[in-house]
Amino acid sequence: MIFSPTERGALFIDGANLFAAARALDLDIDYKKLLGYFQQRLMLVRALYYTALSDDQDYSPVRPLVDWLDYNGFTVKTKPTKEYVDPHGRRKLKGNIDVELTVDAMEILDCVDHIILFSGDGDYRRLVEAAQNKCCRVTVVSTLKSDPPMIADELRRQADLFLELTELANHIRRSNGGPGASTKSARLADTAETMAADGS
Repeated sequence: MIFSPTERGALFIDGANLFAAARALDLDIDYKKLLGYFQQRLMLVRALYYTALSDDQDYSPVRPLVDWLDYNGFTVKTKPTKEYVDPHGRRKLKGNIDVELTVDAMEILDCVDHIILFSGDGDYRRLVEAAQNKCCRVTVVSTLKSDPPMIADELRRQADLFLELTELANHIRRSNGGPGASTKSARLADTAETMAADGS
């Protein structure tokens, strides 16, 4: 059994990375369903969502999703993006949340038995190892079904369990007109592409 109802668990969601994986699979995630799926399978202590936000814009395409998550059972952690110009003279935004997610995960280890990490970023391999050294199981959720695969091989090897995102699809897919915030309704494509390209 992947999950146990007696386990204390926490979700750590790398927002941009999960969105990029879902978009590659044409999967519109309903975050209300996602939260409910894990609440039914373990004692969920925390559900944390990490993303970068631009402070110098009147409106951010991420804001509707962030606001909905904040009021519906998730703890949202944001970080200001930084603007830079690439070698081709194009304006880019960068916002890497790896450090914030890692620190929060390390701080909660004494309170949980199982961490579910939604990311394929290989930079989290050392975090997974550190959690395991504290007798905490780690499940990584990402996909091998995209082209190219969104999950780094070193992260998949290190994790106790790898959960293929397509296997969750029927449980967390947004139905037309259904409740809950959705990745597509938040219109995150440009932001997620920028964050994923910059390694977040």
